[in-house]
Amino acid sequence: MASSAPNAEPAELKPGFQQILKSYFYWTYSRGSFHYDVLVTLILLFIFVTPHLWNYGAKPPLAAGPMHPLQVVASGRGVIVTIEASDVNIPAGASGNQVKKALRQAIEPVMGDSSFVEKWETVKDAQGNLAWKIWAHR
Repeated sequence: MASSAPNAEPAELKPGFQQILKSYFYWTYSRGSFHYDVLVTLILLFIFVTPHLWNYGAKPPLAAGPMHPLQVVASGRGVIVTIEASDVNIPAGASGNQVKKALRQAIEPVMGDSSFVEKWETVKDAQGNLAWKIWAHR
């Protein structure tokens, strides 16, 4: 008679830590099982906790849009945007490139960030206020 140990357990019934991690990585657990619920919980924690821990840089711009209404008129290649001078931040003695950059930033809420300013001039609006007339396109 051959005797065997009565309390011997097969090696396959107790998975090791590496086997559990491997099965988590390959998502081998069936829906509704304990390990499946652990995986879903970890994913949800990642989604809802990480925005508080990491700065993704997804914040609205601090600069508000223009205070006065813009006038936008279609022209042959693009649009002509008229904006009050008080809504554009152009330093005194600014170069042409600085003026162009400031005007582009001023019309960005209307034209988007892919706009191109061709030319500009200062004009008086209907109320006699100084304004910028900007020819732009995308």
